[in-house]
Amino acid sequence: MSNELIINVTNSEISIALTEDKNLLELHKEKSNPKFTVGDIYLARVKKIMNGLNAAFIDVGYERDAFLHYFDLGPQFITQQKFINKAIGQVTPPSIDDIKIYDDIDKKGKISDVLTVGQTILVQIAKEPISTKGPRLSSEISIAGRNLVLIPFSPKVSVSQKIKSKEEKSRLKKLIQSIRPNNYGIIVRTVAKNRRAAILDEEIQTLVKKWEDAIAKMHNSTTPVMVISELNRPASLLRDVLSNSFNHIHVNNEGVYNQIKEYISVIAPEKEKIVKMYTGRVPIFEHFDIIKQIKASFGKTVTIKSGAYLIIEHTEALHVIDVNSGNRSKKANSQETNALEVNLLAAEEIARQLRLRDIGGIIVVDFIDLNSIENKKKVYEKMKEEMEKDRTKHSILPLSKFGLMQITRQRVRPVTNIETKETCPVCDGTGEITPSILFIDEIENHLRYIIENTNEKVNLHVHPYIEGYLNRGLFSKKIKWFFKFKKLIKIVPAITYSFLEYKFLNSDGDEIK
Repeated sequence: MSNELIINVTNSEISIALTEDKNLLELHKEKSNPKFTVGDIYLARVKKIMNGLNAAFIDVGYERDAFLHYFDLGPQFITQQKFINKAIGQVTPPSIDDIKIYDDIDKKGKISDVLTVGQTILVQIAKEPISTKGPRLSSEISIAGRNLVLIPFSPKVSVSQKIKSKEEKSRLKKLIQSIRPNNYGIIVRTVAKNRRAAILDEEIQTLVKKWEDAIAKMHNSTTPVMVISELNRPASLLRDVLSNSFNHIHVNNEGVYNQIKEYISVIAPEKEKIVKMYTGRVPIFEHFDIIKQIKASFGKTVTIKSGAYLIIEHTEALHVIDVNSGNRSKKANSQETNALEVNLLAAEEIARQLRLRDIGGIIVVDFIDLNSIENKKKVYEKMKEEMEKDRTKHSILPLSKFGLMQITRQRVRPVTNIETKETCPVCDGTGEITPSILFIDEIENHLRYIIENTNEKVNLHVHPYIEGYLNRGLFSKKIKWFFKFKKLIKIVPAITYSFLEYKFLNSDGDEIK
């Protein structure tokens, strides 16, 4: 199994594709200058107390107030708040080492007991703005590293449950307890397995320094203000998924390439060589077959194998996935056997779709009806097996008597939604076009105008079928244009173009109008 990360950087956004054996597993899109990302830490102000919800609305600078529930304050909120008040009021930032630790807040308490309107508090983005809702917040601050997560004001040390070896869990817990700074809690991540003490100790010092630098910023700060920014999306994804199975990371932007190489040299120096700068003329996503997989995977209908397919619908409250056998049939097999085979294939594709689209909340899957209890159990076990690869928290219930499976998956970002249907650029959706017999003449007329009025090198981008036609034969259209205009026209096939779409681009890749 080989994993690759393909990163496409444009002026407006960064798109990141994670592939496994060339198959697209995850797609992440982020604006070039993102705000209110999961993990960002803000010094914010309480805007409104909602006693009925036992929550407060917080001003973090977003157009809509963020939401903070009492249960998300964290047990050591009082200790943290007194510390933050000192940090705001003192020129020299206080040290967390010798601060007094107060009792945990009452688990059944009220928000009005600990918060007041206008109060300055420290919060962290737990969920990004989704639809009409502002960010969801937490006041239990955590600072994530490659191997560890640092939690100020917590006395606890915990080790990832995914580390199965009892000896290794015991080793890590004893090690961290011996090097843990006073009044800091530590969560040991799965990737820390078999890590040496020196590496873990160095990371703890780095995370503590990050926290202390944030505290130093708070003196006389005007709220709301960001005090700690989460890593950019490529770096945070690498922090979470980079493993020995990664073979290549391809980037088409020199700045991002240097950032990633520098980051990997810190977290995994042995992997630095896998970062490659892509300089090909074909767009990076097209070169690695990502565009085609996106178009095939993000529609309402998703084909599985041998005629079977999924229908994926989104409602305000949940996602519904319907499994259909289509024209799949095997005469030698019974209906029950065919239904089981389709359901097992569907379970594999559904797990992939949840990761790919980052679908969260409640998901209801309508599998093909099965009579055998044993077969229903097989489908349930298959779904659990496939979902083990998913890093996002999730829960799966067995098939109900109606053949429905309920899945909940943590939602912290908006669903990745890509419209796969395209408006025809030739007719603008009207359904009527100029006679196609005149299409080549139209291109030639525009080409003549460009050559006569500019001195730029011209590249004609067209659908691959049109490119084949223009290059066909010994005296192709391309050759005839060369003799007619005394200029070589490069014809570039573009798989993303519709059949009669074309563009003229200069040598810098900018469109010539």
